[in-house]
Amino acid sequence: MSDTTTASPSGASVAFAQWLPRIEAVVIPLAALLGGLLVFSVFLLVLGKSPVDFYGLIYKAGFSTPFSWQNTLSRVSPLLFAALCVALPARLGLVVIGGEGAIVLGGLAAAVLGTMLIGAPSTLGLLVMAIGAAGIGALWIGAVGWMRFKRGVNETIASLLMAYIAIALMNHFVEGPFRDPASLNKPSTAPLPDSLRVGDMPIGIEVHWGFAVGVLACVLAWVLIDRTTIGFAARIAGDNVRAAQVQGLPVGKLIIGFTALGGAFAGLAGFFEASAIHGAANGSLVAGYGYTGILVAFLARHNPLAIIPVAILLAGFEASSGLIQRRMDLPDATILVMEGIVFVVLLFSETLYGKIAVFDPKFWGGRA
Repeated sequence: MSDTTTASPSGASVAFAQWLPRIEAVVIPLAALLGGLLVFSVFLLVLGKSPVDFYGLIYKAGFSTPFSWQNTLSRVSPLLFAALCVALPARLGLVVIGGEGAIVLGGLAAAVLGTMLIGAPSTLGLLVMAIGAAGIGALWIGAVGWMRFKRGVNETIASLLMAYIAIALMNHFVEGPFRDPASLNKPSTAPLPDSLRVGDMPIGIEVHWGFAVGVLACVLAWVLIDRTTIGFAARIAGDNVRAAQVQGLPVGKLIIGFTALGGAFAGLAGFFEASAIHGAANGSLVAGYGYTGILVAFLARHNPLAIIPVAILLAGFEASSGLIQRRMDLPDATILVMEGIVFVVLLFSETLYGKIAVFDPKFWGGRA
């Protein structure tokens, strides 16, 4: 009888195998981003434009100088909050794409509350405005979660339709009951007093405090999802709702709670847009941040910590649209076309997970 020995994987190989899914979650979205930019380069060549010049202008406008970074970071805050509005429900397997509605209503609520708090202490007034904006956002997107759980309504369609309703409501109130008579050319609510305007952080460039709060929100969301029993329960429910129900997990509360929390973050984006940027509620609140936040969340694989660098990257893209329009004689919406192509390639890349041999432990001689 011959002795046979079965080689067991070493500790290093086991550790490497455990890291493979994380590496895959970084490599595939990054490859999708680069692939989308490559496809867009072909689009530029068809138009007779130089991709090298195009991407050079993106770097110049978004990342090359302190002024460029100012333009970029001033756009990051709403993208962080909007991406969280997508990422948190996604952990439960929900695709919520209507964060734009919560942003718009949050900005409207903050502006209206601000006009009612003239003369109030600055800290108290800003706190009430932020709570009001977050509250209306939570109710708006939380209603999507409620409809999904109670009535089986598709959350993607419901959230998108509710975003259109929210924009229509904002236009109605801004052009009607809450319109400032002095806003002739552009209907707006009454301007907020300086005491109720969010200021800039003391970092040498003009970036308001929404950026810091957005980064903090991403960190707290990561802690909630990856370091708490609630987040663990949400991940189980996202993987298999039936199994979560069998184990007695409160699936309904999780769905409504996570959608409401995502809506609250989107509402905070509206608060900072109204208080730090526009100083009132008007049509400028409909800036498309809620839709760009979808791309941010998907590129980040719904990881709150990864949302931070991805949001900065896409904010740099959007900060360059004006310079590209002037220098290359391209429409201002060219950046939106680029983002759309990247998103399509990103969605295609979702089919690659688990199918690339190099990310399989067996490829490296490890155990599956």
